[in-house]
Amino acid sequence: MSCDITLGRLEGCKDQIGGLNAIYFVNYGDASWTVADETITGITETTPAAFKYDLRGSSTFEQALTSSRENGTSFAEQTLTVSLKKQDSSTNKEVKLLAYGRPQILIEDNNGNVFVMGEEFGAEMTASTSTGAAMGDKSGYELTFVASEKGLAKFYTGTVATDFAVTVGA
Repeated sequence: MSCDITLGRLEGCKDQIGGLNAIYFVNYGDASWTVADETITGITETTPAAFKYDLRGSSTFEQALTSSRENGTSFAEQTLTVSLKKQDSSTNKEVKLLAYGRPQILIEDNNGNVFVMGEEFGAEMTASTSTGAAMGDKSGYELTFVASEKGLAKFYTGTVATDFAVTVGA
C-alpha cells in the first residue's frame, strides 16, 4: 500500500448541517460488510437485526486518528456520546445488554450520511449516567461508546431500511 497522498480538496459549500438523526445497533458478528474503495456498500447476510434509536439534541460522534512514527502504527478512536430522554425499565435492560456486548453501530447524521462505527472490532460502552439533581434536570441516559479501528468510520451507502430488519421501540 502506498502512503502517498492522492487527492486535493477544494473549499466546500456551506450546504451541510450538524447533528445526529438516529443510530442503529447491530449485534457484533451479525453483519459482514461489503467494502469497496473505503466505503461499505452493503452486507452479505439477509436482513440481520438492527435496533434503531432516534436522537435529538446533544448526541455527538467524534473520531481521532493517532499515528506513531516510533511504533509504525496508526489507528482511529471513534467516540459516540448518546443522550436519551426519559428513563424506563425496558431501556434499563437494553442499556445493560449494550454494556455487556460490543455492538457495531450505524450512525445517521442530519445530512443523510450513515457511518459504521466499530466495523471490525465492535464498540464498547464506557459510561452511562441517568438522572439530574434538580426537578428541571434531565431524567434520561448519557451513553458513551468507544471503538478502536484501523481507520475512520466508513460511509455506508446501502439502505439501512431494506438491508436490515429494523426494530424501533415504543
